[in-house]
Amino acid sequence: MSETWQHICPAVKLGEGESLGFKFGEQRLALYRVDDQIFATDDVCPHAFALLSTGFLDGHVIECPLHAGMFDVRTGKCTSGGYRDVRTFAVEVREGEIYINLETRAAEQG
Repeated sequence: MSETWQHICPAVKLGEGESLGFKFGEQRLALYRVDDQIFATDDVCPHAFALLSTGFLDGHVIECPLHAGMFDVRTGKCTSGGYRDVRTFAVEVREGEIYINLETRAAEQG
């Protein structure tokens, strides 16, 4: 499978400790900036439809605004609530622009 990087937005659009949801085709994705690193996950909670990007970000953990499920934005692992993990995506910042690889999970990135 070839790596395909998609331009998302300028990095300045996402402040420290913030999350940002967006739609890419039919897929909803979320970006998070923590300790000046950017992470990407699916934006929809695996329990039921709720946008994680509208939840509370505390360090590397995003809390679902409806179900109180918590997910590590680096790994997608559910840390509270017993829900299925969320997918994560590889992220790069190039010349101040954010790119996501929808084919490569963050854990697979070297």
